[in-house]
Amino acid sequence: MPDSDDEVPVEMEKEELLGIFEVMGALLENSDWALEHPQPCTETQWPGIQCEIGDEEPPMFHVTKIHIGPDILTPPCKSSASLPESLLKLPYLKTLSLFSCFSTSQVTLPPKLLGALSSLEHLALVSNPTLSGEIPSSLSQISGLRVLSLSQNNLQGKVPSKIGTLVSLEQLDLSYNNLSRQLPEEVGGLESLTILDLSRNALEGQVPSSVGQLKLLQKIDLSSNRLKGMLPPDIGKLNRLVLLDLSHNLINGPIPEALSGLQQLEYMVADSNPINTEVPNFVGKLLNLKTLSFSECGLIGSVPNFLSSLKNLTDLSLNNNSLTGTVPPNLETLPNLDLLNLSNNQLSGELTLPEEFIERLGKRLVLRGNNGLCTSNLLHKKENMSGYVIAPLCINARGSGDQNATESERVKPLDQNPVQKSSSAVSSWSNVKLNSFGFIICFLSLLLCSTLLLVF
Repeated sequence: MPDSDDEVPVEMEKEELLGIFEVMGALLENSDWALEHPQPCTETQWPGIQCEIGDEEPPMFHVTKIHIGPDILTPPCKSSASLPESLLKLPYLKTLSLFSCFSTSQVTLPPKLLGALSSLEHLALVSNPTLSGEIPSSLSQISGLRVLSLSQNNLQGKVPSKIGTLVSLEQLDLSYNNLSRQLPEEVGGLESLTILDLSRNALEGQVPSSVGQLKLLQKIDLSSNRLKGMLPPDIGKLNRLVLLDLSHNLINGPIPEALSGLQQLEYMVADSNPINTEVPNFVGKLLNLKTLSFSECGLIGSVPNFLSSLKNLTDLSLNNNSLTGTVPPNLETLPNLDLLNLSNNQLSGELTLPEEFIERLGKRLVLRGNNGLCTSNLLHKKENMSGYVIAPLCINARGSGDQNATESERVKPLDQNPVQKSSSAVSSWSNVKLNSFGFIICFLSLLLCSTLLLVF
């Protein structure tokens, strides 16, 4: 505010002031809001409203942001809240952010209204259970939109193809809705996009190859949809990508080797997809990986040795697959590994991971459900480690028996070993044989005596 008496105090235009009163009246339960905040940009400010001074003459205040949510007010909105047309009286509005506002009355996104909010840069309508209907194509008319977040609502229908004209859009979050049908190829036009989150919907069809055109993408989350088919190799062009989550879909293998181009990737999650191949070779080239998760993907083959090259890896989950062979001991060379889950596979042989590695991971080393896997007697003797390794004791393993035993003998459960005759059993059998022999001698002697008596 200017301090000089010669300067005119900055005020709001009457039409814009009336507009903010009407908008807040349509959203909030407090019918006295306008009386309590007659100058919402100056003397009687409200925490969910921000204003800026325009460059016109004389300068005027303009409402540029409206945010309503649990962090500002409880409950955030009244039960009959709606998106009022009075928003059109706020021509300088840049941010409209409504969290948990629509929970009782049914509300849809009015196409005409949204298309006319030409000054918007940030539109976030989040966690509104009764916000339903389709996403209007008119959103494409807001050419300066940088953030569009419509997550955790009840929106249906398809992702409109015209959304691809929003060349300034940096973040698109439509997660946790009921969107269906195929993701349009036009998403490739979102050339400024850094975050694409379409998780927890019912999207179908293949991932469009045009996603590979989004060269600024850092995060893609397409998890928990019905996407199918193979991934397009074009995704390998996204050399700034940090997170790729494809989990809980119907994506088939093999995964293209072109994904070796994702050199900045730190999180790769593909759980619960029918990939049905070996662990992809290109994974060993993604040296920045911190999380690699391919649980329940029908993986076959062995746990590859090249995983030891991923020195930044903290979480490795390959559980619930059909992997065979042994657990590679070189996994212990991963200095940052904090979780290793290889449970419910077909791994076998003696676990040769070093004791220090097993002790460091503790219960975050998960190996249960591999019936052929066993541990040495040396590990089982250590009280502080026996509870960590969920695998039976190797029979005749190194350090506890015959050094020349075959692997099948080492991992054979106790109840499958041949029963050894004890010394007492051998002695008893010898006694039986001696007693039987004595009986036969006596019988023959009696027979001989009887014969002699008859003769004489």
